[in-house]
Amino acid sequence: MKIGVLPIFISLPLITFPRGVVPEPMNKSPAIVMTQLDIQRLDKVLAGLEAPIDLLESLEEEMLRAKVVSHKRVKPNVVTMNSTVRFIDEANGKELVLTLVYPEQAGRPGTVSVLAHVGTALLGLAVGQSISWKGPNGRPLKLKVIDVLYQPEANGDYHL
Repeated sequence: MKIGVLPIFISLPLITFPRGVVPEPMNKSPAIVMTQLDIQRLDKVLAGLEAPIDLLESLEEEMLRAKVVSHKRVKPNVVTMNSTVRFIDEANGKELVLTLVYPEQAGRPGTVSVLAHVGTALLGLAVGQSISWKGPNGRPLKLKVIDVLYQPEANGDYHL
């Protein structure tokens, strides 16, 4: 007589959603777009930096998940490097206008480094998009882009 293992079937309840309701994926990061030129420049910046590893890794992760387009084809409502963006932190209701800059240009009033938590979170977002992000000391951020007031690519300023 042969002794075998009998398959065990478990019945799980079927989860249904009302018509028109689509469950959100676990990863709530929106699709982002970066230009090939920004990616190339950021690669050079990252290669020569000794910043906190978590900030570098966050930026690298965003660069890897981004849809990469030509600097001549990026839509004008996308936050690229050296863009001036109006956004709101929905976690505290604070609205800000900042220019996203490379680390060596940061520190001037009205600028935010791409290596800062807020800078990395904004890069690649389009007007109307929101992203949940961990800020300094783990404070939650929920940033929503309201407007891109200036984008170099939309103005033909490819040298920035």
